[in-house]
Amino acid sequence: MEQTELDPVDYIAQTRATYSSLGYGEYRWAHNEETPPWAPLTKPLADVRVALIASGGVYTVGQVAFTHKDDVTHREIPTGVDVANLRVTHFAFDQTNARSDPNVIFPIEPLRRLATDGFIGGLTTHALTFMGGIYSQRRLREELIPVLVDRTLEMGADVVLLVPV
Repeated sequence: MEQTELDPVDYIAQTRATYSSLGYGEYRWAHNEETPPWAPLTKPLADVRVALIASGGVYTVGQVAFTHKDDVTHREIPTGVDVANLRVTHFAFDQTNARSDPNVIFPIEPLRRLATDGFIGGLTTHALTFMGGIYSQRRLREELIPVLVDRTLEMGADVVLLVPV
């Protein structure tokens, strides 16, 4: 197999340029003073129900696509979804590979295999997706995150796999 050299991506510069092109001021990276509490598993992985949350702008046929400016909505995708019905929209990354194989940003098929193989106990009924790159940290903290937390708890999730893009 031929080795190809990859050029590194300067994500900080790219993020600043992207947000500037959208008419925002200089991007401010989130900084939290407090360390989140440690929450160790209380049972083996083979007994846990996993919730998938992904920030890659994934939605399914029949759902409305995400918009590109401070969209703090989310989509609920049945975990039994046919991957051929998944779609992706996002302003901050090249979507070519994600559109060819959504599992690269929304690993639903690998998670289903882990459940079938008994490595994890199962999946919640739905995965939750949103379009990351939300400029307003306040809206993210006050509007989107509480909804995602409530939905994962309502679905009986023991753990959450968060797939950032």
